[in-house]
Amino acid sequence: MSFFSRFFSTQEKDLKKFQKEVDAINALGDEMKALTDEEVLQKTTDFKDRLADGAPEDEILAEAFALVREVADRVIGERHYDTQLLGGIVLHRGKVAEMKTGEGKTLTSTLPVYLNALSGKGVHVVTVNDYLARRDCNWMGSVFHRLGLSTACITSEGGFLYEPKVVDGDSVSIEEENLHKITKKEAYEADITYGTNNEFGFDYLRDNMAKTLDGVVQRSPHYVVVDEVDSVLIDEARTPLIISAPDHESTQLYPQFASIIPQLINDEDYTVDEKERSAVMTDVGIQKVEEILGIGNIYEDGKWHYVHHLEQSLKAHIIFEKDKDYMLRGEDVIIVDEFTGRAMEGRRYSDGLHQAIEAKEGVPVRQESRTLATITFQNYFRMYKKIAGMTGTAMTSAEELLKVYELDVVEIPTFKDVAREDLADVIYKTERGKNKAIIEKIKELHEKGQPVLVGTVAIEKSEALSRALEKARISHSVLNAKQHEREAEIISNAGLEGAVTIATNMAGRGTDIKITDAVKEKGGLYIIGTERHEARRIDNQLRGRSGRQGDPGTTQFYISLEDELMRRFGGDRLKNVMEKLGLPEDQPIQNNIISKQIEGAQKRIEGFNFDIRKHVLDYDNVINKQREVIYTRRRSFLGDDSIKPAIYDMMREEVQNTVSAHAIEGQFEWNVDAICSDLEPLFVATDKQKEKINSIITDPSHDERESIGLIIEYLFGLTKEIYGQKESEVGNDMLRVLEKRVALDKLDEQWMNHIDAIDGLRQGIGLRGYGQRDPLIEFKKESFELFSHLVAYIRMGTLKSLFHIQAATTDQNPRRDGVIEDLSFSGATLDGDQFAGGGLADKKLKPDLPQIQKPAQAEKKLGRNDMCDCGCGKKVKKCPHRNS
Repeated sequence: MSFFSRFFSTQEKDLKKFQKEVDAINALGDEMKALTDEEVLQKTTDFKDRLADGAPEDEILAEAFALVREVADRVIGERHYDTQLLGGIVLHRGKVAEMKTGEGKTLTSTLPVYLNALSGKGVHVVTVNDYLARRDCNWMGSVFHRLGLSTACITSEGGFLYEPKVVDGDSVSIEEENLHKITKKEAYEADITYGTNNEFGFDYLRDNMAKTLDGVVQRSPHYVVVDEVDSVLIDEARTPLIISAPDHESTQLYPQFASIIPQLINDEDYTVDEKERSAVMTDVGIQKVEEILGIGNIYEDGKWHYVHHLEQSLKAHIIFEKDKDYMLRGEDVIIVDEFTGRAMEGRRYSDGLHQAIEAKEGVPVRQESRTLATITFQNYFRMYKKIAGMTGTAMTSAEELLKVYELDVVEIPTFKDVAREDLADVIYKTERGKNKAIIEKIKELHEKGQPVLVGTVAIEKSEALSRALEKARISHSVLNAKQHEREAEIISNAGLEGAVTIATNMAGRGTDIKITDAVKEKGGLYIIGTERHEARRIDNQLRGRSGRQGDPGTTQFYISLEDELMRRFGGDRLKNVMEKLGLPEDQPIQNNIISKQIEGAQKRIEGFNFDIRKHVLDYDNVINKQREVIYTRRRSFLGDDSIKPAIYDMMREEVQNTVSAHAIEGQFEWNVDAICSDLEPLFVATDKQKEKINSIITDPSHDERESIGLIIEYLFGLTKEIYGQKESEVGNDMLRVLEKRVALDKLDEQWMNHIDAIDGLRQGIGLRGYGQRDPLIEFKKESFELFSHLVAYIRMGTLKSLFHIQAATTDQNPRRDGVIEDLSFSGATLDGDQFAGGGLADKKLKPDLPQIQKPAQAEKKLGRNDMCDCGCGKKVKKCPHRNS
C-alpha cells in the first residue's frame, strides 16, 4: 500500500473517532451555558485540581472544550463550529490540522491551548510575524482571561501581558491599551505565550549563553501550537538560527571585487546554472581577475582569501537579485523570505555573502561575523514534549512532516462546501504578452466591480505590475515586504467592491478577506497568479485567499515560457515550438502536457528542497547531541550553588588521562618526568614527589593495573591539597564564585571555537565522496574526535586558570561586598553588536576581584609542518582548533 493510501485510510479512522468526541462536547452545551462567570473560573480551578491529582487531559477534554466554546461566544461573539472542534481535537493529539483559509484556525487553537495550559507548564503559540503575535494575544487573550488564565506575547520589542481595558471588536486592529510591557521572563511564565518562531528560537540560544539563572527566560518546552506550520517548519527550515558577533577580519576586499565582477562576461568568464542557482568561474575568467588584481596565481598558498571573496562576490552579483532575494532599507540589506515574501529583520547571509551584497549595492560593508550559538528549527521544535500545527496547505508536505517531526496531517472538512472555481492555467509565449493579458483582465474585472487579488513571486514583479496599473489609471494597493507594517489592513480590504490588490507570497496570511453580499453577486474575489511558484503549497495558499466559508470566487494562473520556473525546466524548448508554429506572444494556449510539465517541475523542486533540508538536518543532528551535552553541563553550572565537586571531577579526570597516556598496560614503560610535565599547569612536582611515584612503580607487590590506580590516587590527592591551599589564599566564598565564572567562560570560549571547527569540517567534508567514503559517516567520526578535544580543552582551561588565581592585596583591589559583577550581555542581538572588539573569551574580571594570572611561559614558535602542541595529534597546518 502506498504512503498516501495508508495516509488517507488512517485519516478516515481518526475523523470517525474524533467525531464521537465532538458529539460529547456538543452534549455539554446547555450545561456550560448555564454557568455564571464566577462558576466558569471555578471550573478552571477544578480542572487544574483534577490534573494535579493525576487525571489525564483526555478525561476532561469534552468539558474543557465545551467551556472554551461557551466563553468565546460570550466574550468575542464567536462560537466554535463542529469542524473547529474537530481541528482542536487534532491539535490536542499532537497532529497537524489542515484547515482551509477562512475556517477560523486562530479560534480553533484556543481549545487545545486552554486544555494543555491547565497543567501550569506553559503553552507556546507560534505565529509568523510580530503583528499576529500581538493581535492574537490581544484577541484570544480576552477569552483566556475570562477562563482564568494569563496570556502574554513575545515580540522583537520584548514581552507584553494581556490586561483587559478595552473591548476589542475588531479582529484586525490591536488594542495597545490591553498589552502591558513586561520582561521576557515574565512573559514566558504566563500560562499562554504567543510569539514568532524566530523569537522563541533566539531566546533559547540566548538562555544558553546567560551567565546567571536570572538571565534565563524560558521554561522547559512543554506544548507548542505552530500556526502556518508549513511556513515555519518547512520553508524556514533550510536556514538555521545563528547568533553571531563581528569578527576581526578585514572587509576591504569586498568593494574591490564588487568593481571587478561587472567587468566579467557571462559564458566566457563564468557560467551560470539557473537550476542549481550557482555561478562558477572559468579558467579564462580567473586569469582575467588575476590580471586586474595584479597578484599572480590566486590559488597559491596565502592567497586563498581572494578566492573566497571572488566566489561570494560572483554569487552576490549574478545569483542574488535586489527586490527578490533581498531589498534595501536605508543602508541596510534586508533578506526577503522567498516563500512568504516577508522581510527577515536581523537575519544576515553567512560566510561573507551578505558583505558581498552590501559592496554590490554600495552601502557600508559590515564586518564578517563569528558564530556564538546556532540551532536549526527542526531540532529546536523537536525539544517540545508535544508539538501541533495548523495551516491551509499541509497535504503536499505531509510526508516531510511525518518523516522529520513525526507529525501526522489530518484534513479537516470545511464548514461549508467550497464554491470557488479554479480555472486552468493560461500560458503565453513571452512575459510581455502575459503581462499585457493580466492588465486587460484586471481592467475588465475592475470595471465590473469585482475585487481582484494579484499574487506575484517577488517585490520587483509587484512593483512593475503596480507601475503598469498606474499607467492604465487603475487604483490599487500593493502588499510586499516594504509594506509589512500595513499587511493586515491592506489584505483585509482586498475584498471590497472594485478593489485591486497586488501581493507577494505573504498574501496577508492570518487575516481573513471578507466580502459583502454585493461582491458575492459579482462573483466574489478573483485571484490572479502571475506565475507558478516552485512549491505547490504557495500556489494553493494564494488560491485559498478566495472562497472563504463557502463564498464564491475564481482563481487562475497566468504563465509565460520566460518565467523562472519554466526557464529552469525546459521552457526554452516549448518556446521554440511555439515560434515554429507562428503563435503571437499575446495568444494564450491551454495544454494539459504543459500543465503536467509545470506540476512535474514543482514536484522535482520540492524534492530538491526537501533533500536540502534533510541534508542540513542530518548534519545538525550530529552537533545537536553535542549541543545537548554542553548546554546540559552549562545549565548545571548555573543551577548549582557550588561546582566544587565538578572541579574535583575535572581534576581526577585530568590526572587519570595523563597517567593513562604514559602507562599503557602491556607496555609497562613509565615516563614519570612526562607525567609530571603534563601536569605542570596544575602544580610543579618536587623530586620527593617524583620519588614517591617511582616507589609505587617499582613496588613488586602491585601489578600494572594496581600501580596505575595508586599513582592516580596519589597525584589526585596532591592536586586537591594544592587546591586547598589556593582556597585558603583566595577565600572559600570567593573561590566558589570564581569557579563558576571561570568554568562558564572556558566552556563558552571553547564551544565557540568548536562551532567554527565543525563549520570548517562540514564545508570540506563533501570532498570525501570522491574517495568513495560517505561524507556523513566521515563527519560523524571527525566531529566526535573534535568533541573529545573540546571536552579536554574545557577541562584543562578551567583547571589551569583556577590553579593560577592569585589573591590581590587589599590595597591594590579593594572589594565591594565581595561580589563579582555580572559580565554577561543581556539578550544578544542577532548580529551580536555588543561583542564588537572581542568575543566572550576577551572579557576580563573586574579589578576589584582576584585576577586569573596566566603562567609565564616561553612560547616556542611552531612551523606549519611541526606537530601541534594542543594534543590533537596533527600538524599545525591541519589542527582544527588552531586554524579555527
